[in-house]
Amino acid sequence: MKLNELRDNPGARPTSKRLGRGIGSGKGKTSGKGVKGQKAREGVALNGFEGGQLPIYRRLPKRGFKNLFGTDFAPVNLGSLEKAIESGRLKADEPVTEESLRAAGLVRGGKLALGVRLLAKGEIKRAVNITVTGASAAAVAAVEAAGGSVTTAVAKESPAP
Repeated sequence: MKLNELRDNPGARPTSKRLGRGIGSGKGKTSGKGVKGQKAREGVALNGFEGGQLPIYRRLPKRGFKNLFGTDFAPVNLGSLEKAIESGRLKADEPVTEESLRAAGLVRGGKLALGVRLLAKGEIKRAVNITVTGASAAAVAAVEAAGGSVTTAVAKESPAP
């Protein structure tokens, strides 16, 4: 094989439509754009325009709001914590921290910056010492009933919006 013999695979590059090249081409005269008007011109994007009628995004009511000052914690349930201990991803005799929860795969994504919140879904059967940013009252009660303890840290500041 020589460098001057290199070619693309057949069909790798689609051939472009030759517009406006006579009536016999099927794309002559108006080049498949209909006749005149704004949409026959180049560089026109009419997304959301409904011909002067009030667009649907203005007809429908607005719902909800985004709290710019809210803190978004990564949730960890007691049931998933118990499963991680049973499978050996976490050790019950060592303190459980946010870093160990991330290493065990219980906290995903970039939410660790704001912290981890312990929730009471499921049950825990072992005495475990847990240090997290936040915890629900039911989760703290469940861990203490099993003989463990929960330490909550002060929540870190959320990044500026």
